[in-house]
Amino acid sequence: MLFTFVANEHTMFIGLQHLHSMLRWLMLAVLIFAIATALIGWLQKKPFTKGNRQLVLYTVLAAHLQLLTGFALYYLAGYYRAFANMSEAMTNAVYRFFAVEHMLGMLVAIVIITIGSARSKKAADDNGKHKVIAVMFGIALLLILLSIPWPFREAGAGRGWF
Repeated sequence: MLFTFVANEHTMFIGLQHLHSMLRWLMLAVLIFAIATALIGWLQKKPFTKGNRQLVLYTVLAAHLQLLTGFALYYLAGYYRAFANMSEAMTNAVYRFFAVEHMLGMLVAIVIITIGSARSKKAADDNGKHKVIAVMFGIALLLILLSIPWPFREAGAGRGWF
């Protein structure tokens, strides 16, 4: 009975890990498209349309979905245990990356995306809405790119691109 539970938990973990990895590409695509659209709107002083609002909403939804799957993985992998013995966790670069750097970087980026979305709604004019989205989502994108365990990084070695 114990083996079945562990096998099912492992299967769930692997499934969530693949989902989280695939959602990364969706979120990056939507985020980059939102930034590009906002930059064009800002620089060319275009109106902030219903389509722009929907794109911002989809970006926020993708980010929050990614956050939820990430939290589930964080729990299943047991990275929360790092807080019990932080000095030991900090000596292992890969464990430190997933227990602290990845989680913190992504959480801050998603908070910035959420705040950017809210601030864009309160901006006085369309140009201001585009500017807020371009700047805040751009900062979030930079944080996200720095926090992903890419295959060429030590934390992402052996994980592949998908």
